[in-house]
Amino acid sequence: MPTVIEEFDSLALKGNPLGDPSTRKIPVYLPPSYFVEPSHRFPVVYLLHGFTGNSEMWLNVNSFYTPTVPQRFEKLIKENALGEMILVFPDGYTRLGGSQYLNSIATGNYEDYLINDLIPFIDDKYRTSGNREGRGIVGKSSGGYGAMQLAMRHPETFAAVGSHAGDMYFELCYKPDFPKTVNALARYLSEADPVAAFLTAFEKAEVKRDIDAINMIAMSACYSPRLGGGFDLPFDLYTGELLPEVWARWLAFDPVQMLENITYAAALRHFKLIYLDAGTKDEFNLHLGARIFVKRLQQLGIAHHHEEFEAGHMNINYRYDVSLTHIWNALKDSI
Repeated sequence: MPTVIEEFDSLALKGNPLGDPSTRKIPVYLPPSYFVEPSHRFPVVYLLHGFTGNSEMWLNVNSFYTPTVPQRFEKLIKENALGEMILVFPDGYTRLGGSQYLNSIATGNYEDYLINDLIPFIDDKYRTSGNREGRGIVGKSSGGYGAMQLAMRHPETFAAVGSHAGDMYFELCYKPDFPKTVNALARYLSEADPVAAFLTAFEKAEVKRDIDAINMIAMSACYSPRLGGGFDLPFDLYTGELLPEVWARWLAFDPVQMLENITYAAALRHFKLIYLDAGTKDEFNLHLGARIFVKRLQQLGIAHHHEEFEAGHMNINYRYDVSLTHIWNALKDSI
C-alpha cells in the first residue's frame, strides 16, 4: 500500500538557530484497507530515526535487500501477526546530525514541532484514532531516546512507547566519547572558536570522520545550550576534565535521572505499554543503560516489557517486528 510523502511546514521550526529548514518530508504509511474502508479509523505510531538519520531513510532498501520497516510491517499484517496501523516517520535531522526531539535554544523546538504541529496535522488529515489511547511512539538509538523522553513529558499524547537501544544512563553511553572529542578538536585549539573551526572543516570534508566528536557537539547543543547563543561542552577541551555544572545539565535529560522526578515516574504509570530492548553487544553500552532503567522501573513498580538479543547497535531494524507487535496489542482496543 502507498506511503505518502508529506511536505510539512512546521511553525515551531521556523527561524531555528541552525538555519535548518522548517519544511520537512514526512513519510506516512497507510495500511491495506485504508482506501477500502473509508469510514474506518486506525491506531497511529510515530517512528523516530536515530542520530545522522532522516525521515526518508525508512524507505531505503540496501543492496542486499534488507526489507524496509514499512515492508516488514506489511509482511506482519499478511501473516496476521498484528493488525493495521498508520505509521508516521517524522524528520528530526539538524545541521549537527540530530535534535534528540527536544526543544533547545541552540537547535530549535523539535519537541513542539512533533507534539504541537505534526500530530494535530496527521490527526486532521488522516483517519487516525484521534486520541491518546490509539497513539504510540517508538524509535532506535537517539530515536529511542526521543520516544522515551517524549512519553515521559507527554503522557496525555501517547499510550504506548518503545525504545530500541535508546540513549540512557549517560555515564556509560556518552562519557567514553569525551576523550575522543578532545583529541579530534586538538588541532583547532589555537582558533578563536575551536568547535566552530571543527564544524567548518567537518562540513567541507568529502569523507566524514570524527563522528564521535560531532555526536558530542550535537548532544551539547541539545542538553547544554547557552543563553545568548551556542552551547557548552561538558568537559575541558584541553584536559578532558569533566565540568560538573555542565554535566549536571546533561544528566537532567537522562531518562534514568528523569525517573527520580515524581512527575515523570507518575506519567509512565499510565502507559499501556513501555517496551525496551537492546543488543547484548551494543557498542555504546545501551543494553546496560536499558538494564538500569528497567531496574528503576521495577523499584517503582511500573509495568514494562524488556528484551535483549545477541547483536550490536547497528542493523537491528528487524526488532521493529517485535516492538510494533507489542504496540499493536496495546493500541488495538482504541478503535
